[in-house]
Formats: sequence, C-alpha cells, structure tokens
Amino acid sequence: MRVGEIRQFCRLQEEGQSLMRAAMTQLNLSARAYHRILKLARTIADLAGSEEIQSVHLAEALHATRSAKVDDIKQWIMVIVQRI
Repeated sequence: MRVGEIRQFCRLQEEGQSLMRAAMTQLNLSARAYHRILKLARTIADLAGSEEIQSVHLAEALHATRSAKVDDIKQWIMVIVQRI
C-alpha cells in the first residue's frame, strides 16, 4: 500500500488519531513505523469484520510491532484498554 492508499483505507476516528499521536511521541516512532502500524491495524480490523479501525485494532497492531520496546507497548495497551 502506498501513502495515498493508506490515507484512503486506513482512516482513524478522533480517538484513534489521538492515540497514534501520543504513541508517535512517546514511543518515538518513525513515519515508516506509523504507516506499518496503520496497515497492520487495517488488516486486523478487516479480519474482525470492522469497517473502521478501532482503538483495539491499533493496540493489537502496536503490540505486534517490534519497532517499539515491549514495556512501552504494554503500557500503551493498558491505556487503550482503560479508555474502552
């Protein structure tokens, strides 16, 4: 998927956007990692039968991504779970 396709097919709701902004800042994610997480979250949402990427899908994508430290990912999952 190219950047234009990611923008088209991996749109986030407001909550997802704020979570990804915070993840980018706190986990020091690169643009490449951001796009990789969005694509993975889109796949997870598709497998769950969801039209939209939800926070749960982002959490799972963050967890599966090896670009961030495991402890940081665990902390982020706890934040996401508390918001749901």
